[in-house]
Amino acid sequence: MSWGTDLWDQFENLDKHTQWGIDFLERYAKFVKERLEIEQTYAKQLRNLVKKYCPKRSKDEEPRFTSCLSFYSILNELNDYAGQREVVAEEMGHRVYGELMRYSLDLKAERKHHLQEGRKAQQYLDQCWKQMDNSKKKFERECREAEKCQIVFEKLDNDINATKSEVEKAKSQLYLRTHTADESKNEYAAQLQNFNGEQWKHFNAAIPQIFKNLQDMDERRTVKLGETYRSFAEVERKVIPIISKCLEGMVTAAKNVDQRRDSAIVVESFKSGFEPPGDFPFEDFSQNIQRTGSDGTIGTPKNDTGKPDPKHSIAKAKNKLWLFGKKPKLPPPIPPPPLPSFASAHFQVERIAHCLNEMRTVKSKIPSFRGVKRGAPNLEDLSHLPPEQRRKKLQQRIDELSRELQKEMDQRDALNKMKDVYEKNPQMGDPSSLQPKISETICNMEKLRSEIHKNESWLTEVEGKQSSRGDRRPSGDVNHHAPHGRESPEGSYTDDPSQEHRSPPQPDPHEFDDEFEDDDPLPAVGHCKALYSFDGSNEGTLVMKEDEVLYVIEEDKGDGWTRVRKQSGEEGYVPTSYVEITMEKHSKGAVTYI
Repeated sequence: MSWGTDLWDQFENLDKHTQWGIDFLERYAKFVKERLEIEQTYAKQLRNLVKKYCPKRSKDEEPRFTSCLSFYSILNELNDYAGQREVVAEEMGHRVYGELMRYSLDLKAERKHHLQEGRKAQQYLDQCWKQMDNSKKKFERECREAEKCQIVFEKLDNDINATKSEVEKAKSQLYLRTHTADESKNEYAAQLQNFNGEQWKHFNAAIPQIFKNLQDMDERRTVKLGETYRSFAEVERKVIPIISKCLEGMVTAAKNVDQRRDSAIVVESFKSGFEPPGDFPFEDFSQNIQRTGSDGTIGTPKNDTGKPDPKHSIAKAKNKLWLFGKKPKLPPPIPPPPLPSFASAHFQVERIAHCLNEMRTVKSKIPSFRGVKRGAPNLEDLSHLPPEQRRKKLQQRIDELSRELQKEMDQRDALNKMKDVYEKNPQMGDPSSLQPKISETICNMEKLRSEIHKNESWLTEVEGKQSSRGDRRPSGDVNHHAPHGRESPEGSYTDDPSQEHRSPPQPDPHEFDDEFEDDDPLPAVGHCKALYSFDGSNEGTLVMKEDEVLYVIEEDKGDGWTRVRKQSGEEGYVPTSYVEITMEKHSKGAVTYI
């Protein structure tokens, strides 16, 4: 089918149809534009959603739980998915919408050209027809004039009254009109022949060619629409494999969620290193009561040895969950009175001191648990933290300081190299201008080394206590793994920032009115050597000199104090970090403390 032959007389309709085709193409282009705008908005909203739920903390503070890591992986995959939506929008804008708009402009220009050619051909044919019609009308008019002249001539020729001159005049007029009619006839014939030729060319050559060009243009428009339809789908199908990988990554992230690993991370994050508190010993206050009466009188049997049973608890139910409820009230530390010379009083004071020491050891754990809460004291040596958490924090601090030290060392090396270059080439700069910066860098390095050494000593102390804790003799009374303060040659560190020095546990003899039976002094479980001098300014402490050898009669309960006895028999507490302790080989859990 050809528009030139079948639609030779439908110029106006073809004009309307081609205009409708271009309008339809532009309408589809508008659809593609709105579609890509939707993709852009969708991708933007997805990226905002990912940004909203992404962690705003540093990598060190991010949780390490598999559920959190999987969620962050899903956010990353969703961010990549949003990137693919942006790719779809970009490809649609470039390969579909942009191409359609450029092609629409070309179609409009081509259609305009073909329609102008068709109008020109139609105008030329109309002009030929007018010329032919004018020559025809002229020929018709001349013929009528010639007929009139012939009628006049015949009338005068038959009239006997007409003169010869009148007849001759009518005859010449007839000849003139007849000649003019013949010329008009020839002109009309020529114009008619020319018009017929031009009309044939118009309807058999010019118009078919113009309509064929319009048909080709419209078919190419249709083909272009089909190609853009396919491109529209190809853009979407091109990103499907990448989107599938994003979805597979989300599924993989979901499979990586491990509840056991998360539970282990919780244990690792919050493990304090303490052991649960043991049972409080039974304290018999009825030993000094004079019992009279029959044998059937109900009373509390007296212990043969006069020592309380450490495995019997009088407040088991009450103290079972005391860490999470109201803690038991403990008697405040009161300086001990001067030791009496008789053995019973000596033993009584020792027993009271032992009980109070046990109770304070348990109490020392409370601030450690509170230390993880908001508002806990932030000590430099992190002694307010539990042992396990303190070790981790110290190790992290050492790593950070080591990285900073390495940066300072690199900066120092770079400055030294620059200084050497300036010394060899003075025109490049003054070497002395770099000396203040080099000095500052060296000073920073020394500070960092000092900080690293100090933190390493604290870390060694924590690790030493943790490693030795398992070797100490177990106690059924209380847990002794809560160091509440520390004395060192550099200064004193306590859990309470307002307290510069912590005194050793001191008994309060007025809290108990009962008396204990006489007993021998506590046996020595080892010996120690004083590393530093200690003035023993607080009551209950013992004065010692450097390199002095003492007997250990009671191990460190975790509060940083060790009970010792001099060769003269004088007893008291000294800081554990001031002495080098050697336990006897026959003692269970013997170990050397430094």
